[in-house]
Amino acid sequence: MNAKDAIRNTIDMSAMIVDSYLKDLSDADLLVRPVEGMNHMAWQIGHLIGAERHFVELIRPGTSPALPADFPEGHGRDKFTEDDPAKFYSVAKYQELWGAQRQATLALLDSLSDEDLDRVDPEKFPPFAPTVGALMNMVGGHPLMHAGQFVAVRRKLGKPVAI
Repeated sequence: MNAKDAIRNTIDMSAMIVDSYLKDLSDADLLVRPVEGMNHMAWQIGHLIGAERHFVELIRPGTSPALPADFPEGHGRDKFTEDDPAKFYSVAKYQELWGAQRQATLALLDSLSDEDLDRVDPEKFPPFAPTVGALMNMVGGHPLMHAGQFVAVRRKLGKPVAI
């Protein structure tokens, strides 16, 4: 296994986990907060899509598909308290948007050389992911940071264990 294989494995594993947690949820379920003050899944999924897009665009601008015009603002850091269902999307739409972004992300990964993975850009890349390889690995790891909150929502809704 090489570095790109390991990164792809992380991306694929997190996708499988998130997909398992979403597969039997309704659109209304996405707006349930695990506990008061925590983000609901609709905001988190939008955040994950936007973050993945941001990371990919840092590496190679113009790689990602466009998002709906209201998407970035509706899922910004200042919108996590929003509960109006009209301001969010359906489970199917989130899956569609994330799937399109994920295809672009994996195409980018496939196009990168080992030397590309080592590239740094301290002007653009965040300190927690200083190389292209670290940014690509963050794409896989980031959803797992949110998965615990997804599990809490599932338990609150009485859903079966997904994994």
